[in-house]
Amino acid sequence: MAEDVKKTLIERIKSSSYYSIQLDETTDVADLANLMVYVRYEHDGAAQEEFLFCQPLETRTTAELIFQLLDAFVQENGLEWKKCVGVCTDGARAMTGRHSGVAARIKEVAPEMRWTHCSIHREALAVKKMPDGLKSVLDSAVKSVNFIKARPMQSRLFQVLCDEMGSEHVQLLLHTEVRWLSRGKVLSRLFELHREVQVFLEDKNFPLSDVFYDTVWLSQLAYLYDIFSHLNDLNLGLQGLSINVFDVQDKINTMLKKLELFQIKVKAGDVSAFPAIESFLSENELTLDDGVRDNMVAHLVSLRQQFRQYFPVMTEDNSWMRSPFSMEASGLPKNLTVAEQESVIELSCYETLKPAFRKQSLVDFWIKQHRIPRPV
Repeated sequence: MAEDVKKTLIERIKSSSYYSIQLDETTDVADLANLMVYVRYEHDGAAQEEFLFCQPLETRTTAELIFQLLDAFVQENGLEWKKCVGVCTDGARAMTGRHSGVAARIKEVAPEMRWTHCSIHREALAVKKMPDGLKSVLDSAVKSVNFIKARPMQSRLFQVLCDEMGSEHVQLLLHTEVRWLSRGKVLSRLFELHREVQVFLEDKNFPLSDVFYDTVWLSQLAYLYDIFSHLNDLNLGLQGLSINVFDVQDKINTMLKKLELFQIKVKAGDVSAFPAIESFLSENELTLDDGVRDNMVAHLVSLRQQFRQYFPVMTEDNSWMRSPFSMEASGLPKNLTVAEQESVIELSCYETLKPAFRKQSLVDFWIKQHRIPRPV
């Protein structure tokens, strides 16, 4: 059955005028490196996205090895590199090296290919930087969680304690840098169980047990829980089928404006955008500590700067694709030939296409344009 599915997929890719691939080098539970490849192609007038293949990387994960695996799959299955118009990877040197990276090697056999830096990876890079005060809180939180979770006996004893204290959840989540959503989920569960963790770590004489009595530290933990919840929502919004560069830019711009709003509110002492810290302060009859406020503001400023660094403002060259029916001759994209500009003008005047434009995804609408007969 699996072979039939693969055969059908290969035939569809062959019949498509073009395709793009996404590469992900990942490590499995046995600590073995694997290359996972996804493909986007055109079928029946719509963009399709599928898992293409997975191959173990048995030696060092060099650019040449990764390209050889890709090339072998393409050749063995009768695919054509010249139809590959896009490659999406993370920003690792093996993938992006100008002369010998995977993208550069693919460019040699697929001249029309354009490389894209994975938006999820960019978001993960953008959120890494934070003020020292918050970084210290995060590090202590991760050490505390790992102290409990990394030892089976500790984890079981902690579960018993949570049961005895009537906790809704009885397990902490293990932090890992690999999983994009890990940090937010770890902080969420840790803050929820911080009283249970406090009791457990104190009983074990763990050096960091005292921080769970510190309301300033707990306030910052609550803030980290809140902000990473917002960032996790963004991360999930960048995933899914038919996401395109315009969708990514819209979601990033939305986050940038939210961060600016949060910054203004927090600077004025208003934490209503952050329910965990707001609830913590209210329940303990506390006011927002000046140092915590300053750390929050500094972090929000840093996030805005980092997001703009990893997601630069897009040029207007392709913005006409989002609103082709309002295009004026004076505003035609300069990066198109005269013949292409004429085609844009023609399309902008076809009122009958407007309903399809509103109903279909942007990608599917433009895929269909070469199939639509023009009125005489």
